[in-house]
Amino acid sequence: MRRSDRGSVTVETAVALPALVLFTTALLWGLAASAAQIQCVDAARAGARLVARSEPVPAAEAAARAAAPEGAEVTVARSGELWQVTVEASAPGPGGLGLTLRADAAALAEDTVGVTAP
Repeated sequence: MRRSDRGSVTVETAVALPALVLFTTALLWGLAASAAQIQCVDAARAGARLVARSEPVPAAEAAARAAAPEGAEVTVARSGELWQVTVEASAPGPGGLGLTLRADAAALAEDTVGVTAP
């Protein structure tokens, strides 16, 4: 080993290590945000299923909130024959770079199934 090469491995490691830590942090944050998005989708689906079966709206909202990430907002609305449930939650990110996650689900109201127009 030449004298001029001494310490080059240490310098390369010192440069590469912060990049590796940053990449790992971003990867873990992305996985956590993906898991929260899946929770939002499941919560919206559960709420839509309940109101479509003629369950009370507060019960459907409570069920959706229970399945959603903490602090999520749940909106239930009826549009014609469809019940629509929207779940919005924030996924905080590193350095204040958060995302707003949103999932929508719609279900046909059971009280309209089998009804024919005159």
